[in-house]
Amino acid sequence: MVPALRIAGVTKRFGTTRALAGIDLEVAQGEFFGLLGPNGAGKTTLISALAGLVRPDSGRLEVMGHDVQADYRQARLKLGVVPQELVFDPFFSVRQTLRIQSGYYGIRRNDDWIDEILANLDLAGKAEANMRSLSGGMKRRVLVAQALVHKPPVIVLDEPTAGVDVELRQGLWRFIRRLNGEGHSIVLTTHYLEEAETQCGRIAMMKAGRIVALDSTGNLLRRFGDGTTNLEDAFMRVMKEAA
Repeated sequence: MVPALRIAGVTKRFGTTRALAGIDLEVAQGEFFGLLGPNGAGKTTLISALAGLVRPDSGRLEVMGHDVQADYRQARLKLGVVPQELVFDPFFSVRQTLRIQSGYYGIRRNDDWIDEILANLDLAGKAEANMRSLSGGMKRRVLVAQALVHKPPVIVLDEPTAGVDVELRQGLWRFIRRLNGEGHSIVLTTHYLEEAETQCGRIAMMKAGRIVALDSTGNLLRRFGDGTTNLEDAFMRVMKEAA
């Protein structure tokens, strides 16, 4: 079985800044995987490279066996990315936005799935609302919905719950866990380390463009803790030791 993601020897510089310093990583199909690191660690650059938005200087990236550069169309079809930035078209309603997003993937008449996404993300009552009228938390949920309209087998969530209140955050995780249970591979970046500890079976920690720790969540807690350590404590110790 091919991995959901395969990243081999990926490097990227922006001028004198080394954003990625030789990343090697595989995420298995069906994994719920955490990608953690401080601001500037390279997480968003790596995600952008997977999505084909940034061209690496060297190395290879694959989504479900499809090379991100050589087989971009198939790689993009297999991937859904929830970006960190709030990017939206202010002239359309929520439903129109999701229909347009579906069209980018050649999908038509998928209103049943759109309705299911809206219901699970607590957006059903806003389906006909203009995007301009939504709160920041609502707009972030629309970004999640956009990433899911084509039912990608690999879903990357880049800070998906930033600005989302606790109740709606819980609803989002129920839906994401359900998709994971149905076989979707999930990659999560978050600054809410308790979310990563609860959701992720395996975690990679990045610093300065490198992976400095990679193991199951339980093993990371055992390696960098004393039996009572939480993931935040383990993370801080890894970052200190990687200095």
